[in-house]
Amino acid sequence: MRTARFTLDPAFTIGEVDPRLFGSFVEHLGRCVYTGIFEPDHPTADEAGLRQDVLDLVRELGVTVIRYPGGNFVSGYKWEDSVGPVESRPRRLDLAWRSTETNRFGLSEYIAFLKKIGPQAEPMMALNLGTRGVAEALELQEYANHPSGTALSDLRIEHGDKDPFGIRLWCLGNEMDGPWQTGHKTAEEYGRLAAETARAMRQIDPGLELVACGSSGQSMETFAEWEATVLKETYDLVDHISLHAYYEPVDGDVDSFLASAVDMESFIENVVATCDHIGARLKSRKRINLSFDEWNVWYLLPHQKEAAENPLDWPEAPRLLEDNYSVTDAVVFGSLLIALLRHADRVTVACLAQLVNVIAPIMTEPGGPAWRQTTFFPFAQASKYGRGRVLDVRVDSPTYETAKYGEADLLHATAVRAGDGSVTVFAVNRGRTEALPLEVALYGLDLTSVVEHSALADADPDARNTLDDPERVTPHAVQGTALTDGTLTASLEPLSWNVIRLA
Repeated sequence: MRTARFTLDPAFTIGEVDPRLFGSFVEHLGRCVYTGIFEPDHPTADEAGLRQDVLDLVRELGVTVIRYPGGNFVSGYKWEDSVGPVESRPRRLDLAWRSTETNRFGLSEYIAFLKKIGPQAEPMMALNLGTRGVAEALELQEYANHPSGTALSDLRIEHGDKDPFGIRLWCLGNEMDGPWQTGHKTAEEYGRLAAETARAMRQIDPGLELVACGSSGQSMETFAEWEATVLKETYDLVDHISLHAYYEPVDGDVDSFLASAVDMESFIENVVATCDHIGARLKSRKRINLSFDEWNVWYLLPHQKEAAENPLDWPEAPRLLEDNYSVTDAVVFGSLLIALLRHADRVTVACLAQLVNVIAPIMTEPGGPAWRQTTFFPFAQASKYGRGRVLDVRVDSPTYETAKYGEADLLHATAVRAGDGSVTVFAVNRGRTEALPLEVALYGLDLTSVVEHSALADADPDARNTLDDPERVTPHAVQGTALTDGTLTASLEPLSWNVIRLA
């Protein structure tokens, strides 16, 4: 196998990593909330009904911003249903996931959950611009953020929350380009509504950060034209535009699946180009950043088939989208993280969808344990060691052929330099059968030692963690990685996610 190579030099960087790149997503879908983060009868539940075993894992995962309450759910969401005495909250039909929502967990409980994670956990609130509009958005903003002295801020205080929630980051709807979305709109319709909502919200608080809905995927027929039309209306009123992307192997094509980040990077770069084109047309000096507020590996096609054949009859918190992730999935997942880091100059918010049980890194059993999926480990390591400035990595790698993306590099990599000068290399070997030799030339970095080389790999690429065997797959130490005379040498195991820390 030919050696893969790249060079690291602090003179060539991409940008500073925004901590919000390591965000996640809690939607009222399946068991993400109920028996996920919230289960009052669980042995570990605290006085608020939050599972402390899950809280411990969420802190270990290292999530920052958490988007809520959807997702498709938000387009039928009435925020008023989720506040006040729990016993008075109404039960509602959730059209998005054909379930019954009890509203036992609502806005106040979400804010309390964030506080218990820690100060790094920031709220990201999605607004219903599907079945509601400007007036309801302003009412929610007043209830959540105004200190006191108005009807809705005083109502919040009456409900037991004296302090404002301080929500700074707001999503102006969700996936409004999608025909599946309740209240789906054309780009022109949505752009006007988003602009009106943003303008009104900024009259209350000019310092808000607002996210306009971009395309639900690069494969949408309206992709790029949607962004262009929406931004013509909202460019000076919003700070970010959203991207959503999910990946799965189709028809057993694992090689293309392993190269999913090729599509993710293309998606990011195409949205950046569209944003900058509209900025140039408007002669604006402002730069729109990207909020990749839904991303993951998701076995969507089997779910769609199951949903078509067996529609749900409005159950409470059904087992939905509980994908069990393999080593192969975790390697692709790690590669998606690398793609986000490689574009840290423009992707300033990202949300792994979702946090618990639903296509999630954390799984729970009602009344039972919580455990880490294979995808837990790349995220936790990236969040812990991926803080700092992203170095510009241009790989010279052996390639392989994929049916979907053509020729792809076997090596996918990035590197982050921390404030203390240490460097962490994140690297994926997409090759399924052979180890990949790696050589990295270091210039001007004053690094002398390999602190750690950790890999997630297994002789069985389908190995996964389950309720019966929750620690079947964990990262392991790799021996033989060396840093000599300014050159790092390593061997990346077949089908592996690697973290190499240098000091």
